[in-house]
Amino acid sequence: MGTPMSDPRQRLHAFTDDALGDHDATGLASLIKQGAVSAVEVTEAAIERIGRVDPQLHAVALETFERGRGEAARCGGGAFAGVPTLIKDNIDVAGLATGHGSAAVHTRPADKDSDFTRQFLAQGFVLLGKSRLPDFGFSASTEFMDQPATRNPWHTGYSSGASSGGAGALVAAGALPIAHGNDGGGSIRIPAACCGLVGLKPTRGRLVKSEASQSLPVDLISEGVLTRSVRDTAAFFAAAERYYRNPKLPAIGEVTGPGRRRLKVGLVLDSITGSATDADTRAAVEDSARLLADLGHHVEEAPIPLKPSFIDDFVTYYGMMAFMVSRFGARLFGAGFQADRLDDLTLGLAAYYRRRLWKTPAVLYRLRRTWQEYADSFRHYDVVLSPVLARTVPELGYLSPTLPFETLIDRLIKYASFTPANNASGSPAISLPLGASAEGLPIGVQLAAVQGGERTLLELAYELEAARPWRRIQDA
Repeated sequence: MGTPMSDPRQRLHAFTDDALGDHDATGLASLIKQGAVSAVEVTEAAIERIGRVDPQLHAVALETFERGRGEAARCGGGAFAGVPTLIKDNIDVAGLATGHGSAAVHTRPADKDSDFTRQFLAQGFVLLGKSRLPDFGFSASTEFMDQPATRNPWHTGYSSGASSGGAGALVAAGALPIAHGNDGGGSIRIPAACCGLVGLKPTRGRLVKSEASQSLPVDLISEGVLTRSVRDTAAFFAAAERYYRNPKLPAIGEVTGPGRRRLKVGLVLDSITGSATDADTRAAVEDSARLLADLGHHVEEAPIPLKPSFIDDFVTYYGMMAFMVSRFGARLFGAGFQADRLDDLTLGLAAYYRRRLWKTPAVLYRLRRTWQEYADSFRHYDVVLSPVLARTVPELGYLSPTLPFETLIDRLIKYASFTPANNASGSPAISLPLGASAEGLPIGVQLAAVQGGERTLLELAYELEAARPWRRIQDA
């Protein structure tokens, strides 16, 4: 799509001729293994790059550079041995506090790594810190009541998405080749869409579950990564599967390129909110549909897979989580919890739930049945193509937690209206940077599959990446 680039003075990246270069994580791991560069050199380059861009991006919640230097010097094995990364600040890492993005949380350093942290770090990553998220991951933009927002490196006046917004900003800017994210309503796919990255939300239970997801009555949360290439995402899940394989799901295995099978693709352009997708986003998805057809896949319009009542059920469930935070924060996060520091979105969601508390049994029943309704929609399609978001990347402030709750929740519902279905149903979906807005910011296009269908999504993503390579921030 031929679109003018946003003001280049507002674009920010760290790509330069150093040990990181413009390599993806897979390429970097190969160079380290060959001895062409050392893990120490790569780590120092990443630290320098983070130091160069983070004062403007505000994407790092906590840095552990000295720890990372020590890990690099002792570089061991694993698919990504020596590759620098960050973990999102809602996952426990031994010796580090977990802030959950909130000024209300003041925890002591974690006594041990979470189960997922062990799976993640077993791949050989060098950990340089934790990335920022909005308060408890409830928003679709990494913005705060009284702290600087995390900025989008494609244009620093715009949102980097959320809740893995810090990870998305740093990977897109070239400070890191790969970073951890998790997705409870679109929180990998949304920053991937905003920042021009690849973001796969896997099937529920594909990776080791976090402690938070294990405690939920309906598990919405999936762990994963944000990357600049399909092969990095595929390699991450292949390596994670070697650490832990869920026997209830079909194996993903090593996915190294496009599949041969031509697929039946259902096209969904508008969401269950009833609000029309904006023109630039619609054009990007329609253009992707034509590309798929040109590649030999059969594309046809498909019905929206869920009922409109899903909207209220999902928001009510998010309100229940916010209510639990506000009511039992000290029990959940320790004695240092300060309820008076909760942001207005968390408080607004909690109040929203209190007015609907009586609906809880029915909401939980319907959300638990979502997996079957969603699976039924795939009787006729191999994958479903849709937007990730209903509009292009918003400017900072559009989703600020300082807005009146009614205004903000209405905007969030209409904006992030395509992603939650996969969280409730437990199905996989991937965001690919296949479009651009009139301002030159990325537009993500989503491909979703039935539970266990990650291999199909990755093969198709490889094919689309080869047919239309993503725009690179350093070339834009």
